[in-house]
Amino acid sequence: MNAPYSAWASMSDNVFYSQPAFILHQQPYRESSLIIDVLTRDIGRISLIAKGVRKTKSKTAGLLRPFVFLSLSFAGKSELKTLTHVENCDLPHELTGLPLYCGFYINELVSIFLHKDDPNPEVFLEYQQCLSNLAQDSQLEAALRVFELNLMDNIGYGMSLNFDSHHEKPVALHKRYSFNKDVGLYEDNSGPFSGTTLLAMEQRKFDNAKILSETKLLMRMVIDSHLNGKPLKSRAFINSIVKRI
Repeated sequence: MNAPYSAWASMSDNVFYSQPAFILHQQPYRESSLIIDVLTRDIGRISLIAKGVRKTKSKTAGLLRPFVFLSLSFAGKSELKTLTHVENCDLPHELTGLPLYCGFYINELVSIFLHKDDPNPEVFLEYQQCLSNLAQDSQLEAALRVFELNLMDNIGYGMSLNFDSHHEKPVALHKRYSFNKDVGLYEDNSGPFSGTTLLAMEQRKFDNAKILSETKLLMRMVIDSHLNGKPLKSRAFINSIVKRI
């Protein structure tokens, strides 16, 4: 069911038309259906039941997979709405190998940090851009770090990267810094992060391995500080894959 993407969407009487979306996760439901967790542009993260799509003759099942840009129509008053129509908006992002697991990683981040039915079109656009970058299979680390940073900013967990609020002074290139979830970044002579890295992060410029390494460590600390000890399944899997490469 390929069709040009229509930006028009209507939401009335609990019926939603032509909503741009990506599937984050799916699971079998009963004998022939699926329950899918979806990131939509205008409604946020929602759950849908796709009835009968696992039947042999279903033409919809092939579209309902991660990393495919879809236009979805659905209806329902409850939290679990019913999928009524699916169209493919664009060629799918063909992710394989490590980029594929990176895609599952950003899916897991979105699933954890975005509340259901909480619209965040900025996150949708950042997600779409990150998938495009991953599909090019170049600068994967930079693509993930940019997505993490922008996700934290968009959901209200961002931090000041150019100002040390604890000491009330700007971040300096030649200084070292540490991170604490209660006070943010602060100057510390033995800290693991350079001012150069923090200012590069502010500008989303990751042009050397040292900056990327420090950024990865900092973003892991920031994300973990909001997970309350909950592990990220995709992160552990990616680490195991990287060790084997």
